[in-house]
Amino acid sequence: MIKIISILFISLACSITSWAQQPKLVPHPISLKNGKHFSLNLPADYEIIPAAEGLKRVRFFAQAPDGRMFVTDMHDLSDNKKGVVYILEDWNAATGKFGKVIPYMTGLRNPNSVQFYTDAQGQDWLYLAETHQLSRRKFTPGETQPAAKAEVLATFPDYGLSYKYGGWHLTRSIAAGGNGKIYVSVGSSCNACAEKEKVRATVLEMNPDGSQQKIYATGLRNAVGLRWVGKFLFATNQGADHLGKDKPDETFYALKRDADYGWPSCYSSKGKVLADPKFSRASGCKNTPPPYAYFPAHSSALGFDYFDHPDTDDILKNAFLVALHGSTDAAVGHGYKIAIMRKGQKLQTFMDGFLVGNTVNGRPCDIYRVDENSFYFSDDKGGVVYYVRKRASP
Repeated sequence: MIKIISILFISLACSITSWAQQPKLVPHPISLKNGKHFSLNLPADYEIIPAAEGLKRVRFFAQAPDGRMFVTDMHDLSDNKKGVVYILEDWNAATGKFGKVIPYMTGLRNPNSVQFYTDAQGQDWLYLAETHQLSRRKFTPGETQPAAKAEVLATFPDYGLSYKYGGWHLTRSIAAGGNGKIYVSVGSSCNACAEKEKVRATVLEMNPDGSQQKIYATGLRNAVGLRWVGKFLFATNQGADHLGKDKPDETFYALKRDADYGWPSCYSSKGKVLADPKFSRASGCKNTPPPYAYFPAHSSALGFDYFDHPDTDDILKNAFLVALHGSTDAAVGHGYKIAIMRKGQKLQTFMDGFLVGNTVNGRPCDIYRVDENSFYFSDDKGGVVYYVRKRASP
């Protein structure tokens, strides 16, 4: 299950290919231990398996240096100290299930993201992002609870409006850069406003020990998905809520150092950057970078991974899989799927069925590629980690 990390360069001008077509989706029945039964739609030659169940608001994955999978759990939508980091243990490749789910850390404040980093001396570190701080601690392979004390590397503002007003973004996401840096996203305190602290609506860059902290990119209302792939730091970003049902786009960026992505003064609509008349600024929006790709308004683009192995199936080859968590108001109906995204091409659907009428069967949160044709994804509404793989040829 060791993840194969490609060193292939991801071109920002991917060419359109003949195999990039919308796959045919068919129902796959799901039966959970809590008695729920429903179907999710995905290609016929793939199978989907509930790999771990009984969790709460399960969020983002990370693989430890010893090969084990770790996943965060924020418990619920409230600001709380009930969060947990779990170890997903005893992987059975035949059944597609984990044998154990072990609480590694408990009593955490909205833990959205963990990442591992090995320094130049060979020491492994676990980084944890909570609403109010970023911390790290030494990691020992095989441990089932932390053996080392935490070092607090950064603190973050932790006040704001409630979810009702589109703000109070509680999540902090971490990416370990291929350039030896650590990156952390800090969401806005509001739907659209002039922030009091410069750290809000940004992605930060720092050395692994927390030194030389600086703002890497600004104008990102809430960059929840954050991952270093190839030579780039990619991010999903959630747009504002006051511009109607069909705008602004949810956006995807290959972040550039010192770039300002526009929030709250500028937004993307169908990939074009426009000015928000409620928050006009003297410099306008002409220097605001357009998105690498975009998704339907309020679809809440979160976690993602990239599939570039030579043996990857054509459906996924050279594509990002992106979890579209779904609009907070299910009546809006956008998202609630896992999308196939290639730059410059029409968005495709790999999996849907999470929203049927007014019934929400789940909300996909993060994607983690296991090998060339399989991945995990988290459902933070159902508290389930799913495993998806291409069926073996007969």
